[in-house]
Amino acid sequence: MPSHIALTALVVHDYDEAIDFYTRALGFDLAEDTARPDGSRWVVVRPPGATESALLLARAKDDAQRSRVGDQTGGRVGFFLYTDDFARDHTRMTAEGVRFLEEPRHEAYGSVAVFEDLYGNRWDLLQPAAG
Repeated sequence: MPSHIALTALVVHDYDEAIDFYTRALGFDLAEDTARPDGSRWVVVRPPGATESALLLARAKDDAQRSRVGDQTGGRVGFFLYTDDFARDHTRMTAEGVRFLEEPRHEAYGSVAVFEDLYGNRWDLLQPAAG
């Protein structure tokens, strides 16, 4: 297997509210939710059909981690959700209450709009341009 980034940790306040947001609002699949001996959980979500990349939803354990929830990238877009149908996903996500920070833009590289997850982390919904 070639090297690849398999998981990106996303610090959250609560496992269940994060699972709800990512599976309901973003349409992700819950790939794993396993209790660990220390009382934490190993929670993995991924976009439908994704095989090599996923998010590890990691509950904040202390004040330092709690202070980072929602601002893991200093206010810039830090996560990029690619889609094969921008209009479909933008419409569905909007209907689920996802907060978009701008109207969709059509750039040379594709269709894009910035949105926030339930904690305020910024994401791009992006359909790359054909070709």
